[in-house]
Amino acid sequence: MTDAAALPGQPRGTVRSGPATERAVCVLAPNPSPMTLDGTNTWIVAEPDSAHAVVIDPGPLDESHLAAVVAVAERAGKRVALTLLTHGHADHAEGAAHFAELTGTAVRALDPALRLGDEGLAAGDVITTGGLELRVVPTPGHTSDSLSFHLPADAAVLTGDTVLGRGTTMVAHPDGRLGEYLDSLRRLRSLTVDDGVDTVLPGHGPVLDDARGALEFYLAHRASRLAQVETAVEAGHRTAPEVVAHVYADVDRSLWPAAELSVRAQLAYLRERGLL
Repeated sequence: MTDAAALPGQPRGTVRSGPATERAVCVLAPNPSPMTLDGTNTWIVAEPDSAHAVVIDPGPLDESHLAAVVAVAERAGKRVALTLLTHGHADHAEGAAHFAELTGTAVRALDPALRLGDEGLAAGDVITTGGLELRVVPTPGHTSDSLSFHLPADAAVLTGDTVLGRGTTMVAHPDGRLGEYLDSLRRLRSLTVDDGVDTVLPGHGPVLDDARGALEFYLAHRASRLAQVETAVEAGHRTAPEVVAHVYADVDRSLWPAAELSVRAQLAYLRERGLL
């Protein structure tokens, strides 16, 4: 959530609650901000003919939003049977425990501290609730516990904060690591090449209809920013705040704190590789 850049495949404009694919429905949380864009996208995912649904990222602890998620599922004739988390940031996960109480569901996540129930999530897991197929894809980098969910039947991937529908995301140093993030972007790009994924259902911002273009943009953007950071350091800007002021001068200052986290991750990445 650092740069307000336009992404490829963004014809749907602003975010609205409602169906995004045959199996995925968005319920937008009322928490817009420079960091959360239009708000958090809570996703209800289900097979069209199933009575059971999976909810991904219930969002903040907002009673009206959590109740709205349940109501949307019920109006579609579905009962929420499982809750999943892409990662533990509060705008995605703070409401999960209360949502689990409302729905009587388990909460599955990579981080054991976020789970309610015995089962976590790991690479290679396949969720089959209500006949749905969701494949767990590890995508650390934004945070160490970040996951994405591949929805093969809709040729889509739910990316949490790893890929946003507008602009680019931060690498939340020190928990987030740039090397891991770049690997995660490449992993998601491989889904577009090898598995036919063409749609990104992000944790914030509008749906992206050109998944491969978005991933290529993210990788190119990261390479460009990394080169800018390296050049800034060579020019004598040694601290993270100095680098932010130099490299992100064209970015809204309200986003500089997030940019500083990414810059710290970039500096760490360059040091690890002996480039600084």
